[in-house]
Amino acid sequence: MNQQDYLSPNWQRGEVRLVCVERWQETHDVTSFRFQGTQRVKFHFKPGQFITFMLDIDGERVARSYTISSSPSRPYSLVVTIKRISGGRVSNYLIDNLKVGHSVNVTGPDGAFNLIDISASRYLFLSAGSGITPMYSMSRWLTDTQIGSDIAFVHSAKSVKDLIFHDELATMAERHHAMDLFYAIESGERLEAFASVEGRLTLAALSEAVPDYLERTVFVCGPAPYMQVVKTMLHDAGFDMSRYHEESFGAPAASAEISAQDGTDFTLQIGDVTAGLNEGQTILEGIEAKGLPIIAACRSGVCGACKCQVLSGETESSSEMTLTPMEIEQGFVLACSTRLKSDVTLSL
Repeated sequence: MNQQDYLSPNWQRGEVRLVCVERWQETHDVTSFRFQGTQRVKFHFKPGQFITFMLDIDGERVARSYTISSSPSRPYSLVVTIKRISGGRVSNYLIDNLKVGHSVNVTGPDGAFNLIDISASRYLFLSAGSGITPMYSMSRWLTDTQIGSDIAFVHSAKSVKDLIFHDELATMAERHHAMDLFYAIESGERLEAFASVEGRLTLAALSEAVPDYLERTVFVCGPAPYMQVVKTMLHDAGFDMSRYHEESFGAPAASAEISAQDGTDFTLQIGDVTAGLNEGQTILEGIEAKGLPIIAACRSGVCGACKCQVLSGETESSSEMTLTPMEIEQGFVLACSTRLKSDVTLSL
């Protein structure tokens, strides 16, 4: 490392232009991209956080969030790992089009699902599919910075060919005696080097793999059905749910024209634009249906990108995660997680 590296400025939060310096296949449908700043910079973020890509696709501005799969203990680049999804507009666009030398604008980092804001002494990471990305960042951070960190890592995958970061995690577990790695393989395949169970994760399998799971702090990330099963399983087993933490990113809502005369319950007024919404629809759906500009990155109430202000009317929010007490008092809400309880006037 030369003197310039030590003198590189820190990037902590905000919009930044990144250059792709490397890309590689993790599995048959998962690709990792390594980024550096257009100018030499050290990236400061919390393990488990995500960044939001700001893209122009077919003339439309699109924002989408992806977890940083690298660790802040290795600060001179960022790695994002993306799974190809059937119909996935942004993920497939990036995999098909983002090459070494190309640059992108991103914002962040964001996310309260991280090892700095959530304190723990004994960790249980439960992941499925591409939900492994924050857990990999967390594991790398712990093994780089805290010798002897007590980590139990249980990952679920459809088959052996779908295992992301397998070799890297295997090396981590071999070098760090307090890290235990376990797999649940739905196809029934077995791994020689590591304990695995045939089929999906069950409480019996978890109890066998991690006998002290009730004493750990749990971090969960994966598809929504997987997380719901895990959450119910742990709750029914008597786990202290105050030590249960999960992360997910929802798919964009389908865009549909909404009119105030179309059997809707309430009216959303934004400047001169009016949209009708029913009780089950979010403010974000109304904004997007009218084509108004808003960044909607995580769509799960964790990134804060879709913050807007209620000027009048009553709403109900399922998440206020990134809002300060003062912002809440001033009427700010997260559009993706807020529904109308009356007619509302909104400011973007």
